[in-house]
Amino acid sequence: MKLTPTIIIDSREQCPLTFSNLPATVGTLDAGDYSIVGLTHVVAVERKSIDDLLACIGRERERFKRELQRLRAFRFRLLVIEGDAANLERGEWRSQLAPAHVLGSLAAWCAQYELPVWLAGDRDAAGRFVERFLYQAARCVFTEYSAASAFLESVEEREL
Repeated sequence: MKLTPTIIIDSREQCPLTFSNLPATVGTLDAGDYSIVGLTHVVAVERKSIDDLLACIGRERERFKRELQRLRAFRFRLLVIEGDAANLERGEWRSQLAPAHVLGSLAAWCAQYELPVWLAGDRDAAGRFVERFLYQAARCVFTEYSAASAFLESVEEREL
């Protein structure tokens, strides 16, 4: 049986990523910007451009911390940044935030919220990685479900 999950793009996502290998649809998500149809309760991906990230570290920090707290409830969760470590270390942005503050916030979120962070490099790379992550999360759930179903069928056969 071939697994072809469908990606959900949150309807509030301002500039959605594009995906090449999996179908996508627009919907409303309780947390994150991307998930999988039927798995919105276990999979959530939050995407940030560098400007979005700076806002979340600065003026929108308290709101974003509430979002991070919601993400903790998801088995498969990820924060994807459209930038790389070199971008963050150079600090070539208009914000008053120092690179050390930005990197420190990311490290704190990884530790405090057990949140994986992927520095994708650019927007296209972010889309490719999010697509892979969502596929692998769906594959994991599907594999576990298939194993559980097979086990239950074997138990039912023995009881008959």
